Amino acid sequence: MQRALFIGGTGTISMAITRLVALDPDWELYLINRGNRSDEVPDNVRIINADINDEDKIEELIDGLRFDCVCEFIGFTPDQVERDYRLFRARCGQYIYISSASAYNKPCRSYVITEGTSLANPFWEYSRNKIYCESFLMDKYEKEGFPVTIVRPSHTYDVRSVPLGVHGKNGSWQVVKRMLEGKPVIVQGDGTSLWTMTFNEDFAKGFTGLMGNHHAIGESFQITSDETLTWNQIYEAIADALEVDYIPYYVSSEFLASVSDYDYFGSLLGDKSNSVVFDNSKIKKIVPGYSCTVRFDQGVRKAVDYCLSHPECQIPDPEFDLFCDRVIDALEEAKDSLR
Repeated sequence: MQRALFIGGTGTISMAITRLVALDPDWELYLINRGNRSDEVPDNVRIINADINDEDKIEELIDGLRFDCVCEFIGFTPDQVERDYRLFRARCGQYIYISSASAYNKPCRSYVITEGTSLANPFWEYSRNKIYCESFLMDKYEKEGFPVTIVRPSHTYDVRSVPLGVHGKNGSWQVVKRMLEGKPVIVQGDGTSLWTMTFNEDFAKGFTGLMGNHHAIGESFQITSDETLTWNQIYEAIADALEVDYIPYYVSSEFLASVSDYDYFGSLLGDKSNSVVFDNSKIKKIVPGYSCTVRFDQGVRKAVDYCLSHPECQIPDPEFDLFCDRVIDALEEAKDSLR
């Protein structure tokens, strides 16, 4: 039996992987977790209840353990992967790092993205930190043989939140609420740029195929759906699931970034306002038979149904609601002044 350690393991991406690995009799799974969603973790998963940032404590708790695969789901800055390197360089046969497809060169030189697309994002510090983490890890692989595998997800979602483009600090519920109330929703650009949404259970199938896979060492992989949608199609699918009309109000990403305290400079200009189509041939070659089977209209219907039936997912955001109304009113006034 192989032994895996997940750092995190209960998030949007990682919970689906945790559940899938827990079903595999060939894997013994440990999670380093501070108790987040621990009641949802399968019973046969061993939880190390600790803060990964407490390096001395983690060193003590994993003393004598060696892992065939260590997976880092919550490493966002270089100091965090440097810590992992110190902890696991002599304790793992493979270290899988979750990076981000937002690390790819922005603005995009080509809308077709492969693992060979250059990494650069002048708009978003989050993405630049992911690039620095990748660079550190690959340097350790090239110079010392540290067994790293890089994974770059794009917009991966689960049933607990309806995925979309423009929202406030409290997530997507306020946008769903606006749609239910028949109010216009802000859509970046004109809604025609291309995007990819991936259901977390589909992502998990590709990811688990990399675990313990010696062909994946020293390589990077993107794992996304092959379904490409416009943002209009994305919002229309959400409206259909809610059984309401789609009433878009189109606003340029540059304008949104310039008039708000939200991180639209990074999340839109550095990511979602760019048209992207992902070439998944590399993951399919390494993980034979891998494919995404949940269309977005199917996955988002699951998310809508779950959020409507779980009040804890319905987090109001009156500040963002007011922001939307103010943006729309201001732009309408500007139109009137020019007529």
